[in-house]
Amino acid sequence: MRRWNGWGDDQFHMDLPENGQSFLAERIGDGRALPDVTLSEVCQQVPASRLPAHPLVVTKAEDRVRHARGQSLPDWLAVRSGDIGVFPDGVAYPEDSDQVSELLRYAAEQDVTLIPYGGGTSVAGHINPSPSLRPVLTVDLGRMNRLLDFDSDSQIATFGAGTPGPLVESQLRARGYTLGHFPQSFELSTVGGWVASRSSGQQSLRYGRIEQLFAGGRMETLSGTLTLPAIPASSAGPDVREMVLGSEGRLGILTEVKVRVTPLAERERFHVVFFPDWDRARTASRRLVQARIPLSMIRVSNAIETETQLALAGHPGQVGLLERYLRWRGAGQGKCMMMIGTTGTRRQCQAALKDALAVSRSCRGIHTGTYLGRKWAEKRFNMPYLREALWRLGYAVDTLETATNWENVDNLLHRIEHNLQHGLEEAGEKVHVFTHLSHFYPQGCSIYTTYVYRVAESYGQTLEHWDRLKRTTSDLIVRHKGTISHQHGVGKDHAPYLPIEKGALAITAIRSLCDTFDPDKRLNPGTLLLDP
Repeated sequence: MRRWNGWGDDQFHMDLPENGQSFLAERIGDGRALPDVTLSEVCQQVPASRLPAHPLVVTKAEDRVRHARGQSLPDWLAVRSGDIGVFPDGVAYPEDSDQVSELLRYAAEQDVTLIPYGGGTSVAGHINPSPSLRPVLTVDLGRMNRLLDFDSDSQIATFGAGTPGPLVESQLRARGYTLGHFPQSFELSTVGGWVASRSSGQQSLRYGRIEQLFAGGRMETLSGTLTLPAIPASSAGPDVREMVLGSEGRLGILTEVKVRVTPLAERERFHVVFFPDWDRARTASRRLVQARIPLSMIRVSNAIETETQLALAGHPGQVGLLERYLRWRGAGQGKCMMMIGTTGTRRQCQAALKDALAVSRSCRGIHTGTYLGRKWAEKRFNMPYLREALWRLGYAVDTLETATNWENVDNLLHRIEHNLQHGLEEAGEKVHVFTHLSHFYPQGCSIYTTYVYRVAESYGQTLEHWDRLKRTTSDLIVRHKGTISHQHGVGKDHAPYLPIEKGALAITAIRSLCDTFDPDKRLNPGTLLLDP
């Protein structure tokens, strides 16, 4: 069963290794856990529904609680404390496009606000109801989770928009194909959500971001059905697919998604290379991507993330041997870890690895094989469970991500980490901060920063600490040539920063597009754009 107040399967638990706990205590102090409320206690807070009766609408308290929040840290604090705020007035579980269209008509006739809900994995407030005079209906697309059509000649697969990552891959793999889109939220996030938020997968270097994979589909709107034909390429005016990508439910509700798929690779390996310092690691990654070596993934951890990952890995004896070997090879204090993925035929993988290691050696890289890469691949979708393990020990953890050009990477990364590290000094608290570069382009790369701080004496104070860190760092990002989001979308949390990135004219154009499809602002208001 899915957790009502956290991530994923409630039967799966992740524990922090003992040396990991002492590692954090040495850096930011011992944690202090806060008490959690129960589901039954929260259900008792749910007010009466304001929705008129409809056969597709469920108004039970537990359904409304489970759809009230996403997976951001504020959402986590809200559900753990019981201070959730606003609940949807009901939840609908449509099973096809016609039922979604029926719910849109119902919303227009009864003056209802609709919030599309895929896997509920939003970390930017996409699915959270705001206080409203209108009743709020959350539309959960989870029953629209099947492979609807497969064109093997064109390699186009059509899925129900609510299909989560594991079902996308299992239904494709049965035919010998893969989509290759693996965000860290893969376990729960859906193909429709990936399109709506312009998602990026861990192996986007090979398969592309979702905008390269999204071929077309179907969206139900308040003005009718919008059909997006799957054409390989076109110069017939603006691409309507691009209007839908990143629209976050403001134009309509995606019901069918056509994606470009790839035959399963013969071989896939994840190799790890260590560098003596950050400058060499970052330089090697830039050279690799600009040389267009056909890797499926590059990931570069800075020195603090490398140290943290090795401390949290467990197996201190094996890690100690690795550390001694690396010191002997000239990569001691300050070393940085790079992971590279090779995917394709055996010959393609061998050629890519040969070229990649040649570039790495030119920057004094030390290849340590595939053992650490295998361990990462085995657990890569389990990392969201780490938040609960840290929470039980009295720590809060969150992430910030952006992207910028190569000439600005070090400048922006330093500013982000410095601001987070010193953000709670007035409160007498330390923050443990570490970063990796996670997606790469010839022009630049993404910067993905994790920060951990001790839970405060109350939920309210813990949220205040998060707000200070998030707000000041987000403002810093957009004012220093970074995007407010490389892969998490805008939602409600990032909407205040979008005008700085886009500019007034672009915001006016986006608003005009939304008003064309939804003049009454009943589709996910407050998301993407700041609404009055």
